[in-house]
Amino acid sequence: MALWKESVKTSATETPEAADLARLDIPETKPKAETPVQPAIRPTPTPTPGKPKTESLIAPDITIEGKIEGEGHVRIAGNFKGDVNVRGDLTIEPGARVTGSVRAEKVTIAGELIGNIESAAHVELQQSGALTGDLKAGSLSVAAGSRMRGQAEFGWDDGKDGNSAHKTHGHNGSTS
Repeated sequence: MALWKESVKTSATETPEAADLARLDIPETKPKAETPVQPAIRPTPTPTPGKPKTESLIAPDITIEGKIEGEGHVRIAGNFKGDVNVRGDLTIEPGARVTGSVRAEKVTIAGELIGNIESAAHVELQQSGALTGDLKAGSLSVAAGSRMRGQAEFGWDDGKDGNSAHKTHGHNGSTS
């Protein structure tokens, strides 16, 4: 038994390549007219309003020391030592610890933050959250059972004098 096909007789007008293709049961294709190839021009991606931002995660059992900067959301479930400056949200998960200053659009603290929140549109201190440091934010939500030691300024506007700001000094979730 042969493992190959018997040779196919070719006509005088057939090219040797066409005969080889016929022998291998590959259909012959005619070369197409060449068209000039245009280089692909891809515009630089720009952030679009309403486009969801990506989220980066520092997982539990991970410890990182350094600096976080950029655009997007950051979720920390492990330990991070350094400054965080993001155009997005920062979430500190229960059991996580962040040591350093923070700038973000929204900061949610369910773990522990040791450092100042220098600028945020909204800060949410959840029941399991602890903040040791000062904070400046557009608004502040504090859950019963949360802890804070430091000075809080919220409701302020950089364009106005400091008289419209609400200042709170507290600890163990109390305000005075």
